[in-house]
Amino acid sequence: MTEDQMSKKQDVSAKKAARLEQFTKQISACRICRDAPYKGLALPHEPNPVVRLSSTARICIAGQAPGIRVHESSLPFNDPSGDRLRDWMGLDREHFYDQSKVAIVPMGFCFPGWDKKKADLPPRKECRDHWHDQIFAQMDQIELILVIGQYAQAYHMGKKRQKSLTETVRHAASYWKNSQKPHILPLPHPSWRNSGWLKQNPWFEEEILPLLKAEVKRLSY
Repeated sequence: MTEDQMSKKQDVSAKKAARLEQFTKQISACRICRDAPYKGLALPHEPNPVVRLSSTARICIAGQAPGIRVHESSLPFNDPSGDRLRDWMGLDREHFYDQSKVAIVPMGFCFPGWDKKKADLPPRKECRDHWHDQIFAQMDQIELILVIGQYAQAYHMGKKRQKSLTETVRHAASYWKNSQKPHILPLPHPSWRNSGWLKQNPWFEEEILPLLKAEVKRLSY
């Protein structure tokens, strides 16, 4: 590569990083779900968008939405679900939170609140409709998207999903192998509430996790 080509490449990279930094600032200031919510159902608390964009990361974690602990700490996956996800990926906290290596873009950027049974509500649709297409158009360097849970799978996989989340995850290796860049790897939610599901589906640990760990190691070290 000539010096001129190198200079142009660096200029493109700098502009891309600047655009994503601007996106991050705009998302941090976003109050759509409070001030102009869909169907008039406003977020029941002050928004606190939690997202980690990157111009260099080759891995993106596409989850559901922050829980209450993440809402309070502003650090994604800063909870038992994050501990399990890091174990699945074979990453310690330092590498997991290295924004140059791992981007984190949940379907909802803010904690959506609880239902009457104190379970987390679904991700807000405002985030998906207003932000996601723009973000992933800019993060074109991503090579692997970990698609966690049904809402992320609906956005990133569309009609390619199976009839159930279990069957979608069961076909994870096939999705990874046959998808073009970025490769898609569907996963269940790492919530401890899914411990029963993991016991009922031992193939996940035996077949899917080795693939996940190998790909994460290849793309993050």
